[in-house]
Amino acid sequence: MERSNDSSAYGFLLVGFSGRPKLETALFIVNLTLYSVAVLGNCTIILVCVLDPRLHTPMYFFLANLSFLDLCFSTSCIPQMLANLWGPDKTISYGGCSVQLFAFLSVGGVECILLAVMAYDRYAAVCRPLHYTAVMHPQLCLQLVAAAWGSGLLNAIVMSPLTMTLPRCGRRRVNHFLCEMPALIKMACVDARAVEMLAFAFAILIVLLPLSLILVSYGYIAAAVRRIKSAAGRRKALNTCSSHLTVVSLFYGSIIYMYMQPGNSSSQDQGKFLTLFYNLVTPMLNPLIYTLRNKEVKGALKKVLGRR
Repeated sequence: MERSNDSSAYGFLLVGFSGRPKLETALFIVNLTLYSVAVLGNCTIILVCVLDPRLHTPMYFFLANLSFLDLCFSTSCIPQMLANLWGPDKTISYGGCSVQLFAFLSVGGVECILLAVMAYDRYAAVCRPLHYTAVMHPQLCLQLVAAAWGSGLLNAIVMSPLTMTLPRCGRRRVNHFLCEMPALIKMACVDARAVEMLAFAFAILIVLLPLSLILVSYGYIAAAVRRIKSAAGRRKALNTCSSHLTVVSLFYGSIIYMYMQPGNSSSQDQGKFLTLFYNLVTPMLNPLIYTLRNKEVKGALKKVLGRR
């Protein structure tokens, strides 16, 4: 019994792509480049939203929060993954794994809910434009962001200790490049169905419920856009939503596709790449999406850089 959970003393071995050395080298170069771009892009969005008074609106307040979350999301696992890809040591301490899992669960949960909050903001802008400033007042914006953070932290506070304290009977090999909850639960040497059911319940509240709210919001937005008579008006309304809708599609699409895959070896490798996608590629693309498709952000960026 004393050694039923040796991982707490010796840590874990993150298998990742260790069976493919050439792939590890290529992934190190690609991931380091993407991570650098993600950090630079999201820091730029935050600075622009803070420094330019014209962007002190609910939409850009939420965008700055999204960029901060993307920074936290990538940083929770990518530096550790880069260290593992670079050298032969694939280990992570029990404490390090606990912190990584907690950060991953909390920030991922917050981002799911924040995307729903941003969809409600776009609904208010398109469907209730005359009352937008009254509806999306600063106090409500702060309350919505606080609720998102509270929900994400609650998810992590409950699920992280339950997952980490499961008996593993000396098993230390995590078939992933990060301490992801499903991979850690599969290592348990006891019946973990209760933990899996609780995780499923949280997934409904944290992932599916916000996604449903996003779809309802865009249903109302689509109906409102159809009622606009002028082509210019419809184009303007769609432009206010296109960036957010693209980000939602990338983030939720990869998560839903990954968790619908069967548990065979090929899908496990596929799952690793999909985790990389929503953990690194999506945070890297978000600033580009909002910059390239948003005249206000491009104008503010030029102003901050000193260009007229």
